[in-house]
Amino acid sequence: MIYTLTLNPAIDLFIDMDNLLPKKVNRSNYDDYQENGKGVNVSRILNLMGIKSVAMGFIAGFTGNFIKDKLESSGIETDFIQVDGITRVNVFLNAQEEFKIVNKGPEIPEEKTKEMLSQLRKLKKGDFLFVCGSLPRGIQDNIYEDIIKICKENDVKLILDTSSKEVIKYLKYGLYLMKPNDEELAEFFQVSHTLTEDEIIKYGKKMIEMGCEKIIISRGEKGAIYIDEKNIYSVTAPEGKVVNTACSGDTLLGSFIGKLYLGENLEDALMFASASASSTAFTEGITDFKNVPELLKQVTIKKI
Repeated sequence: MIYTLTLNPAIDLFIDMDNLLPKKVNRSNYDDYQENGKGVNVSRILNLMGIKSVAMGFIAGFTGNFIKDKLESSGIETDFIQVDGITRVNVFLNAQEEFKIVNKGPEIPEEKTKEMLSQLRKLKKGDFLFVCGSLPRGIQDNIYEDIIKICKENDVKLILDTSSKEVIKYLKYGLYLMKPNDEELAEFFQVSHTLTEDEIIKYGKKMIEMGCEKIIISRGEKGAIYIDEKNIYSVTAPEGKVVNTACSGDTLLGSFIGKLYLGENLEDALMFASASASSTAFTEGITDFKNVPELLKQVTIKKI
């Protein structure tokens, strides 16, 4: 079974307008509310690929119920933990430029954190667990040590997508895959400049040595680099008009693992994931995969 854990989910409000002017009533051309959070997005991507998953995490208030209801109405099973407060609403605004407003969300009490860890202890050998996104208030970075240890003990394939630099300390326990972007990879190793492709490979290989079985580094319009003990691949991204970059990394991760889960070979999975990630970047929300076959024609892959 596949599980996704979003510790700090959100509703994403997408707004399009001609201009954003101060001290004026700015009226939108278009707005859309979508259930969101990195793990939530992975569940949505997997669902569109015909793969079942269970979406877990913390939700609060009427906004949290919106996320739960939207997922369940689309056929995704949920097992959320209710907390006090309001699940956050993030705003992504296009007004000639792209603006992003990301809020904090509710504070998670200790007893609810323990309840979540108890959920994870029920996962079984061979299960997949995606843990994606930022931490909510009330949960510290050392939660990743607990999660990694639980997955190691239960032989669960852990897939981690977090910008927390603390996670480097816990790679020694081993995990199935990590998906940083190139900026996050640089921060993991306290590098202040933009990484070259050679440096991405260098630090990616270090993470393999530290305990990751696989790593995929997203690079935006430059595509992605995949590394494991035997393989290094660079895959390009197709060109197009970028509308929203918020969910493209989640699409890359979900579609890549989804294709591997369905038995596709590594190269095909990487190319499909790159095309799918760009498809999401070219739309307001996440891809419906309709233009992916056409975008795939632009994608190239090389083994390094």
